Amino acid sequence: MNKMNRIRIPSDLVKVNEIFKKNGYKAYLVGGAVRDMLRKKEVHDWDLATNATPEQVMKIFHRVIPTGIAHGTVTIHIFGHDIETTTFRTESTYSDGRHPDKVAFASTIEEDLSRRDFTINAMAADLDDGRIVDPFGGQDDLKKKIIRTVGSPLERFDEDGLRPVRAIRFAAQLDFVIDDETLKAISEPQVLNKTSSVSVERFRDEWCKMLLTDKPGISLRLLEQTGILDIFIPEFKVCRGCLQHDARGFHDFDVADHLFHACDGATKESLIVRLAAFFHDIGKPDVRSTEIKNGVELIHFHKHEIVSEKKCRIVMTRLKFPNDTIDRVCHLVREHMFYYEKNWSDSTVRRFIIRVGYENFDDLIELRKADVYGMHGIPLAELSPTFMLLAELKTRVEKCRESNSAMSIKDLAVNGNDLMTLGIPAGKALGEILRELFEAVTESPEMNDHEKLLECAKKIWTSKYCPD
Repeated sequence: MNKMNRIRIPSDLVKVNEIFKKNGYKAYLVGGAVRDMLRKKEVHDWDLATNATPEQVMKIFHRVIPTGIAHGTVTIHIFGHDIETTTFRTESTYSDGRHPDKVAFASTIEEDLSRRDFTINAMAADLDDGRIVDPFGGQDDLKKKIIRTVGSPLERFDEDGLRPVRAIRFAAQLDFVIDDETLKAISEPQVLNKTSSVSVERFRDEWCKMLLTDKPGISLRLLEQTGILDIFIPEFKVCRGCLQHDARGFHDFDVADHLFHACDGATKESLIVRLAAFFHDIGKPDVRSTEIKNGVELIHFHKHEIVSEKKCRIVMTRLKFPNDTIDRVCHLVREHMFYYEKNWSDSTVRRFIIRVGYENFDDLIELRKADVYGMHGIPLAELSPTFMLLAELKTRVEKCRESNSAMSIKDLAVNGNDLMTLGIPAGKALGEILRELFEAVTESPEMNDHEKLLECAKKIWTSKYCPD
């Protein structure tokens, strides 16, 4: 990347700048937008810095929301954009590890940039002409692909405990390397202590962004290396050094690296699958056992999916994920150990789908592919036996879907009211009969006929519940 003196200002921002200029104020594009424009990347959000106070900004624009007015920030709604606009400022101490105790407005953009986190985010573009203001060498660090704090790493991290996490996220998102001094500072006790004060929601949001990068293993290893992972997901620690490799050759890595590789191998299109890839074997250390068979030591992890699901739920609940997300991820973790064989009957396939749910099947297949990737760090080969078996299972499941097979009691051709017309009273017996009818339809889908099921229900009621 060649060093640039200026960038092209988007036309809508040119119009915004005219309003600032007409009222005697100066405005700059700042932060990630400048960084990404210099990298020739598409930019979706604009942040501005200005010498106008929040009250002055609210006077000169028609629609302004005081989103963070105590810290000098408002949001301008204009031309279909929401533009976060902050007055030039300097800051004092950060007692809560997030917000400055006192905000003082600054007189220059250079003073304002000096309070920012990393050099690649501490650049501005003058809205008058696109001239780049880069007092801390951000363009050089962009060229070298380095994440470096503005000034002392310990001071920057002491101001905001989330900054170390953001450094790690940027490293993965941008495929950059964290500067040695900056990386070393992240592991310092006082920095980890500050990071531990960050809300779980803020860590969770950054962690999800890491999981959705091209190679989440980059961030996950840095989180582990620096000690941040121990703070928020201490359940992971026992996975490091939990060996899996034995004479059968299923695994090249310990459980920790297997999980990291599985995340790398999971589809980038689904946060649910990436989360499941991270958690699917996290319970293995708790159930690890060995046996000697024919003079060879074999390693087993019987029922690890059950322990993994429990740990997954504990961690995701602690990180305050939405309940629906927790349930979906935990379900995948619990079911990831399925083994399809060609000799499965059609009814076995239907029972499998009833258990895992049509809505989860595609994600479960993607999780299996991620699991396979995590074994050796190699994608599942097309036409390999495992690939062909999964393809066959998908075909058979799709056939079930197209046949409209009953996948729950509500899909039966009869319901409780129908059975009550036969004289079967509401209650436990009625529920049991419905379950038996569903079992019959699962075995023989052609049984899902109104008259056939009524006749079957009558026989069950007569033989089991009123034999006299």
